Amino acid sequence: MTGTGVETSRIPAAVNKIDAKQFEAQSSPSVVSTMLINVPSVSSTNESGNSFEPDLQFRGFLATPITGTPIGLAVYQNGVRINEAFGDNVHWDFIPPDAIHVMDIVTANPIFGLNALGGAVVVQMKNGFTYQGAENDFVVGSFGRVQDSFQWGKQDGNYAAYFAIDGAYENGFRERSSSTIRRLYGDVGYKDEQSEIHLNVTAADNFFNAPATTPVELLKRDYSAVYTTPQSDDLQMGMISLQGNTKLSDTRTLAGTLYYRHLSDKHVDGNDTDVQVCDDPTLLCFTDGTTPAIGSNGQQLPNLFPEGAVLGQIDRNSTRTNGWGGTLQITDTAKLRDMDNTFVLGASLDMAGSNFNANSELGTADPDTLVITGNGQYLGYTTSDEGSIGPVKLRTRNTYVGVYALDTLDVTKKFTLTLGGRFNFANIDLTDLLQTGPGSLTGDHQYARFNPVIGGTYKITPDVVGYASYSESNRAPTPLELGCSDPNLPCVIDTFLVSDPNLDQVVSRTVELGLRGKTNLSGNQTLGWKLGLYRTDNSNDILNVVAPIGMTFGYFANVGKTRREGIEAAVNYTKGDWSAFASYAYVDATYQSYITLNPPSGDPAGDEPIQVVPGDHISRIPAHHFKLGVDYKVNDKWTVGGNVLAVGSQNFGGDESNENPKLPGYATVDLHTTYQITKNMQFHAEIENLFNTKYYLNGTYFDNTSSVGSLVGGHNTDTVTPGKPFAVYAGLKVTF
Repeated sequence: MTGTGVETSRIPAAVNKIDAKQFEAQSSPSVVSTMLINVPSVSSTNESGNSFEPDLQFRGFLATPITGTPIGLAVYQNGVRINEAFGDNVHWDFIPPDAIHVMDIVTANPIFGLNALGGAVVVQMKNGFTYQGAENDFVVGSFGRVQDSFQWGKQDGNYAAYFAIDGAYENGFRERSSSTIRRLYGDVGYKDEQSEIHLNVTAADNFFNAPATTPVELLKRDYSAVYTTPQSDDLQMGMISLQGNTKLSDTRTLAGTLYYRHLSDKHVDGNDTDVQVCDDPTLLCFTDGTTPAIGSNGQQLPNLFPEGAVLGQIDRNSTRTNGWGGTLQITDTAKLRDMDNTFVLGASLDMAGSNFNANSELGTADPDTLVITGNGQYLGYTTSDEGSIGPVKLRTRNTYVGVYALDTLDVTKKFTLTLGGRFNFANIDLTDLLQTGPGSLTGDHQYARFNPVIGGTYKITPDVVGYASYSESNRAPTPLELGCSDPNLPCVIDTFLVSDPNLDQVVSRTVELGLRGKTNLSGNQTLGWKLGLYRTDNSNDILNVVAPIGMTFGYFANVGKTRREGIEAAVNYTKGDWSAFASYAYVDATYQSYITLNPPSGDPAGDEPIQVVPGDHISRIPAHHFKLGVDYKVNDKWTVGGNVLAVGSQNFGGDESNENPKLPGYATVDLHTTYQITKNMQFHAEIENLFNTKYYLNGTYFDNTSSVGSLVGGHNTDTVTPGKPFAVYAGLKVTF
């Protein structure tokens, strides 16, 4: 398993591996698309509303680009942790799929450090030793998509180089949902019998219009409709890293990683507003009609809007982060009393500094398009019964230290024992550059914990292995969560942070067991399969809680215990020109504590507090996942195939007590084909959503009585993210 020096067959847990061929077979510029098909418990609710900027959900834990979403997965690229420092979120769009050599999606294991509550995604990129040649793939298709990717690799004796660059543009199937992606990855390396060293660079410059959810009343009239724009993400990232290893002896290897990473993230979000015309029509107040809306000059804002205008606001925030760090690891494979043994000892240091800035501009909403246009009036710092909003200037410093050890011992020829653990220390320092006293963000927070892992594998037969394990992991609250954790001073999540009461760290405890096997059958047939059960219990889980005043305000809070448990089953089969796979996963995600929550605006159940009891299902986590794929090689040049993806129903976001109807499940069918025109030229085509099924990826509620919400019309308060309709893509791949 990448990162531990342990063979996958000896890991006492489920491991899902995706290789370069599987990524190259997908035309999508998103790595999540490939994981969605090939890993049983992976799904995507696509919170951003843009298919180029997806989230990843694995066993009910999230790794998403959306700042402010609790993250439960750790993600590594070439040994570097790429969860962003300010919110632990993950920008999958920074990783070019064609440049991936192999990806492991592993289950809960403390060795992978903070955020590995549900597991870790470990990405190893290509280099000139693993890829030689050159290839260009040009793709065009539905919704104005144009994309091109180029990769080149060469080895010359002990030296090697690899380079990949890709770009994509698409209008999107929704209004105002265009995307632009520009990425590159490069690696130069040296390898001899004793050592190997690589210097690599990753860079990305991406822009997304991210329309998020849309009221179903609008989608009934127009499936491409969006609600309250502009909504966009402007992202730039650059990372340079150095990895190396050297043999200290025949059995002992020293490996290390150093890196520097820069992120610039600018987010624009057109929203409804809690500001309205006062009882005195010359001034602006909050929705109680009397609390003054203060401007950036510290004075109450005058009413500069024309009579009858529908008020909204444009929230803007930017995050600039510089991160650096490294790891040092020793792996020893010396036998222990004639028993094969792999011992890993390592330490990691990750440090980052972030500058977060936010402001809010008032504006008007167009009654027809719901586009918010600013009028140049900016909200100043205000604290009232209506919440707390105002400009934010925050500097944060993160220091994460980890020390870990893992021993994998073949006690007998059949039984392998794994024992290890990791100590995590996190220091998060916040400095408010605008406010002092009550409401200030300034604070210093420290978290420490040792997380153990124990497990074993047993060869029941030469072709069947059983495994079982117990592990613990933790995650520290993020600077964003700490900056919005006071229920008495709620904030506009990811925009206006207001104070920093301490939050407890989240701790997960996972038990899993299963069987896996692979058999060569008669007649050139191969059958592989796996079956697993798991349960992960979280304590002090952190939830984004709606504030009593509703609408756009909220805060983060520890809400007690939650549980994710389920079953995973998968089978793959090959016979001659045929290959097929099928998988099923059941994820039962529930609360295990009594919790009282405020209802979100537009909750069909009414305005009474939500009473969550143990056994209530966590929202936005589908329970059922079924995947099926078949490929057939018609002849030496032509291959055809298809995939089926079926996802079960889920509770709407905000329906934590499960009182309202669920978001329906859905199923889609995709087709694909390749034709080898010449030795160096291949045509490929894909059809997505063959039957043009209309479906929704996730849902929540909106206030249809607010100033902007009332423009939608109708009584339904459901707001959802529509799935992509029928689409066709075709490409030409040329190798050199």
